[in-house]
Amino acid sequence: MNEKILVMDDEREITDLVELYLKNEGYEVIKAYNGEEALRIAESEDLSLAVLDVMVPGIDGFEVCRRIREKHFYPIILLTARVEDIDKIQGLTIGADDYITKPFNPLELTARVKTQLRRWTRYNGHGTQDTDSIDIRGLHISKSSHTCTLNGKDLSLTPIEFSILLYLCEHQGSVVSSEQLFEAVWKEKYFNSNNTVMVHIARIREKMHEPERKPKYVKTVWGIGYTIE
Repeated sequence: MNEKILVMDDEREITDLVELYLKNEGYEVIKAYNGEEALRIAESEDLSLAVLDVMVPGIDGFEVCRRIREKHFYPIILLTARVEDIDKIQGLTIGADDYITKPFNPLELTARVKTQLRRWTRYNGHGTQDTDSIDIRGLHISKSSHTCTLNGKDLSLTPIEFSILLYLCEHQGSVVSSEQLFEAVWKEKYFNSNNTVMVHIARIREKMHEPERKPKYVKTVWGIGYTIE
């Protein structure tokens, strides 16, 4: 069965173009032209990924992303014509996994979709199995089942969040720089102005109910990066 991808944009030329490229890769595309329509599709269809334009009439892409994240953890990619970091940070904070700035190259979007779906497939245990697990003071990560618990309670992590936490746990006792973490998880070149890692670390800490000033697990080494001791 083909993987279903929701594409939401109020510009039909863009949805048609994205549909063309994604269909060429074997994906099934369901198009929406506003937030209300996108939310109906998210409720009725078994989606594998969503591509959401931020600026659409009515319910905007940020709100659609936030509502989807209340029930679903498949990857979400935001499209935005605004390049300010605050918009990108907002999208990542509410649960987006990636963002692309308009105008964009359809081939780049297609590549990002493939990357996110590969990560999602591994996260759900459909990829190569690894029986190793990691336990750190009540934090348990299973690489074979791609699950994470803290003191016996499940942590609802997105694939990106899981990958970040797993990488830090695998490097327990070492300080991992933002650059190293970004390039290991996103498989892309890191730029100094990139706040993506910081935003995702904050989300992970929030889900772990970590105190902001003295976290027990994911600690910041100022000027260098992050560590789990």
